[in-house]
Amino acid sequence: MHRQSQVMRAIGTPFVADLLAAVDRQLDKAPLSAALIRSWGDTAASSAIAMRINAALHALARRGAEPELAALYAGENARFDEAVALALASHDEFLVDWLLRVPQTNEIGRAAAFHAALMVLATDHGHPFHLFEIGASAGLNLNLARYAYELGGVRTGDAASTVRIAPEWRGPPPPASSVTVAETRGVDLHPLDVNDPAACERLASFIFADQPDRARRLDRALDIARRHPPRLDTGDAAIWLADRLAAPGADHRHRVVLHSMVLQYLGTASRATIEASLQQAGAAATEARPFACIGFEWNAARDRVELRLRSWPDGRDRVLAYCHPYGAWIEWLDV
Repeated sequence: MHRQSQVMRAIGTPFVADLLAAVDRQLDKAPLSAALIRSWGDTAASSAIAMRINAALHALARRGAEPELAALYAGENARFDEAVALALASHDEFLVDWLLRVPQTNEIGRAAAFHAALMVLATDHGHPFHLFEIGASAGLNLNLARYAYELGGVRTGDAASTVRIAPEWRGPPPPASSVTVAETRGVDLHPLDVNDPAACERLASFIFADQPDRARRLDRALDIARRHPPRLDTGDAAIWLADRLAAPGADHRHRVVLHSMVLQYLGTASRATIEASLQQAGAAATEARPFACIGFEWNAARDRVELRLRSWPDGRDRVLAYCHPYGAWIEWLDV
């Protein structure tokens, strides 16, 4: 928890940094949660345990379930230890429930990175895209063609969209190629229904409390998703992807697999199955039926997030950019 507090401060979320530092000091006030967190051991970081407990506390504050905590989140005081201690002591079982659930961030700021990578592919091939997303949550990133972007001075996407994504851009701009999305489909073990108030509240709780712009952007993306529901399946990502990619793609259609901050939650066998599916689809790709995979994931050392593009039939594997974990900035590489 202490290390994640430092990470949060480094990426520009001081409130969350102070909150997690207080959790680290006060954790034994919630013995059930403390035992569960410690049972994760070395996998706590890759399982995003700090983000789970941060979201749980945010949920409690949003509900007004703990007045001192609600006041802290409202900026009425800065008594982090007092508010966190009271919340931990009074809501241990609630916290355990949140800790046992995989995070559902569905951060649409990452759509800017996906869109930039699709611009690279559009330059190379020019075919309409058929997108497959694993770990899609509520499917908000499947609506990426319905958002407006400013990427290194390049304006693209739907100019009339209420969702505008303009990350701090470092390095050269992406290629100014038009992106056409013909079809999308996603999968999640527990997809969130954008018409379910509880599901939307869960998504809101994973937004950092000191980033109101992200919260407003989420609300707008949810509104778009209600008008244009993403096509989502419930299922295991590895099995689903194998089934989707088993059949050959259509001529002049570019199939692309997307994933963001998902692989860390999958076991070794699932990752191996996914890789086998990607390789099989890649081996079958042609110029008329190209295939690609775009990943937005931590590197092996977990010291930076990489936007990685793997494409076929050329067989190229490129890191296009280094990114802020939630898309606040993109450092585009000259590749």
